[in-house]
Amino acid sequence: MTQEERVEKLRLRLREMRRYEEALLDQGVSFVAGVDEVGRGPLAGPVTAAAVILPADCRILGIDDSKKLSPMRRETLAKEIQAQAICWALGWCDNHRIDEINILQATREAMSAALRGLAVRPQHVLIDALTLPESDLPQTAIVRGDSLSVSIAAASILAKVARDARMQEYHRLYPGYALDRNKGYGTRAHFDGLDRRGPCPIHRKSFLQNYTERGNQWNTSR
Repeated sequence: MTQEERVEKLRLRLREMRRYEEALLDQGVSFVAGVDEVGRGPLAGPVTAAAVILPADCRILGIDDSKKLSPMRRETLAKEIQAQAICWALGWCDNHRIDEINILQATREAMSAALRGLAVRPQHVLIDALTLPESDLPQTAIVRGDSLSVSIAAASILAKVARDARMQEYHRLYPGYALDRNKGYGTRAHFDGLDRRGPCPIHRKSFLQNYTERGNQWNTSR
């Protein structure tokens, strides 16, 4: 594939992913926020959400579901998104809050915090899969939204880059669990670290309880 063909393919993909935003623009909605989260499944660390309002003429090529992109590509795109967005913000819920209210409610809390952090109030919110019942903002939940909406995909990239950076910091604080590589997910190296050391302060006690069938009796009271 030539460079011209690659660029044209990315342009077509961007056009596909702008359908939800353009439909709202046609209805007179100027400020559409995309919201997504990262980190619902890990055994350790926070759940992180991002909200972003892109300009109507945003033409950043390559925006897609963050899971489909390499770490280097995500970093590059995150900088472009931050530079061109009308506004963007992050929301966090740490492991203690997740244990307190459950991961679904913590995810919604992080998303709501991200929306509150926006410098411009959105007129409509596009959210990956979930709704925010306590929000008074008009909203649309889109299943697989990070692959179908450019705004949600942009939010997924911002959330992923931010959370990965936080997990790198935690790796330096709590070595032995390979958090720099697994980002808190339940990999073999992570389980080996739990076997040797037990949980550290950022582990989700409510999640570790689901893994006791492996024959381990970790001290989750730490």
